[in-house]
Amino acid sequence: MDESPTEHFEHAEHAEHVALLGDRRLTMVSITIALLAVLAAAVGSLETIETAATIGAKNHAVLLQAKASDAWSYYQAKSMKQNLYAALSETAGPKSQDFADKARRYAEEQKTIEAQARDLESRSEAALETSETHERRHHILTVAVTLLHIAIAIATIAIILRGMLWPWRAAIGLGAAGAIAAAAAYLA
Repeated sequence: MDESPTEHFEHAEHAEHVALLGDRRLTMVSITIALLAVLAAAVGSLETIETAATIGAKNHAVLLQAKASDAWSYYQAKSMKQNLYAALSETAGPKSQDFADKARRYAEEQKTIEAQARDLESRSEAALETSETHERRHHILTVAVTLLHIAIAIATIAIILRGMLWPWRAAIGLGAAGAIAAAAAYLA
């Protein structure tokens, strides 16, 4: 969620105005709003971090998969040369041994290249799994920060209604739900 970098100042200003009224209930509501705003800002930052981590991990996975594809292409080229030299070794007469040696060399190189390609594919899959973890966290944090913003709005209703407790209690409940959801993003 895009937020103004000075949004927390607005909440502090509202709290200051309410504090001047001297009403204890309104002061508690204002403090609650300020705390919810801080929590919303923190969860919003975590959401942004998870989004960036998702993109970074996916990009890394694509890069590794491209390198694996390159390695498999190189493997195929070595395989074609190995097959060519193996066929030539059977029909070349006096150069048969040279061709057989080259065929063996290419066969050995293929083993190394195959191991590298499989390693790159494995690392690519791991990076994709990491990106999925970050993406799942992002979605949970989006819900959490939304709950916190709704809680702030509902707590503001308590101020407008001059200290009625039901909106304040509802805001505390929604704020708690948002905080629990944010924690759950990292526990599950």
